[in-house]
Amino acid sequence: MTATDSAGSYIPVVDAALHHPPRGFSDRFAYGFTKTLRFFADTFFARRYGHRAIVLETVAAVPGMVGATLTHLKCLRRMSDDNGWIRTLLEEAENERMHLMTFIKIAQPTLFERFVVLTVQWFFYVGFFLLYLISSKTAHRVVGYFEEEAVISYSHYLKELDEGRAENPPAPSIAIHYWKMPPDAMLRDVIRIIQADEAHHRDVNHSLADELGGRPAGERPIAPYPRHAVDLREPA
Repeated sequence: MTATDSAGSYIPVVDAALHHPPRGFSDRFAYGFTKTLRFFADTFFARRYGHRAIVLETVAAVPGMVGATLTHLKCLRRMSDDNGWIRTLLEEAENERMHLMTFIKIAQPTLFERFVVLTVQWFFYVGFFLLYLISSKTAHRVVGYFEEEAVISYSHYLKELDEGRAENPPAPSIAIHYWKMPPDAMLRDVIRIIQADEAHHRDVNHSLADELGGRPAGERPIAPYPRHAVDLREPA
């Protein structure tokens, strides 16, 4: 199902309340870890959603690249097919990076936030890399829960916009190009389509975790993925 907003852009409908109930120790660990990070993010950023997005998207772009790299190496060792996982995970990493590039146009990060990015990214990269080596199922479940929280955060951001507590400027040109949005698109349209991206990543990662845990592939419905430009370069 899709929705057409006032700007005429194509944006899939998002079920922001969708949640995967934890099952077993692996899921409970992933969920508890995610909620802990959510607490620190809420404490540090409060309602500065643009700045929150900049920092968190630098982290969100890590798992896809780590997963794709380790899956690639595993397939080389085993001389086996990847069943499309590598391309899916690389696309996720690239998509999250484009979220970051979009938000940099909306809210310039402070010097302190840039320092936080450098610190958090290194710790998270090493930690997630080790987690993926130990249990790729848990790693994908962590990402699924991360994306659940991202969908909720963007719902809060939309509420701030709708109630007039945050500005709703025109969409950055990089967003208009990447998501093939109309020229008159606004920030609210960008937030909605990024939220749809996150909902798709949420369902894909939960599905991958299910598959690694022995659940048949294809049982979990996957939220529609918004259309994206093939050429990621912003027009001059």
